Amino acid sequence: MFPNIISIGPITLHSYGLLLAIAFLVGLKVAAYYAKKDGLDPARIVDLVIYIFIAALIGAKILHIIVDFDYYRQDWSRLLHIYQVGGVYYGGFALAVVVTIWYVHKHRLNFWRTTDSLSMGLAIGQMFGRLGCFFAGCCWGIETDPGFPFAVTFRNPLAAEQVGTPLNIPLHPTQLYEAGGLLLIFLILMFLFPKRRFAGQQFFLYMLLYSILRFNVEFFRGDPRGSVFNGLLSTSQFISLIVFVASLGVLVIRSRSRAAQTA
Repeated sequence: MFPNIISIGPITLHSYGLLLAIAFLVGLKVAAYYAKKDGLDPARIVDLVIYIFIAALIGAKILHIIVDFDYYRQDWSRLLHIYQVGGVYYGGFALAVVVTIWYVHKHRLNFWRTTDSLSMGLAIGQMFGRLGCFFAGCCWGIETDPGFPFAVTFRNPLAAEQVGTPLNIPLHPTQLYEAGGLLLIFLILMFLFPKRRFAGQQFFLYMLLYSILRFNVEFFRGDPRGSVFNGLLSTSQFISLIVFVASLGVLVIRSRSRAAQTA
């Protein structure tokens, strides 16, 4: 775990910031590539991704503060380090959707084909983002047996100082669980992109698969992140259930409609 890569005077290069930049650049490139393949203007997609990136950062941080309000209320100076930690993904996603709807309407783009291309960049970019979480020490897992083959033990005091990472305790590497799952999702989407049956399929398939991944990874998360139903579910698990049902419903309805049209 390396929260800070290098410091030169007052300037510090944080591992999370570096991986976030890589996530942005890779996601941008992938989204533009698939947009061009789908007959969309890649320049428009590049502009849109920049807007989405900014909106996602803001939305993720806002929801992170909301669900972890007690942590920040104990010491408001912790907000000064908010840029060093990840946020709650669904908060960023929600604000990104709002920005996408506005941009697509403004430039009269095909909404569903646009979201299909964006989903490709989002999945692979998000993978790099989770690697950033791992190096920063945020979004850590619950304690596990020292003999567990995937157990990780964080020892860098900067992580504990900046984001509250538990030190010298074997934990589940939930950041890597999610990164691996996102890579698999990207590969599935890449394989199915040329086989789409309707515009928007990639977007809803991404949401379906990610909701399953996130719901299960949450069982192994150990960081404070809010809860619902008296602690029965985490905030993200509750949102994942809603996303899963909505995405599955759309995929089934659209698939049946498409099948009826070609029958």
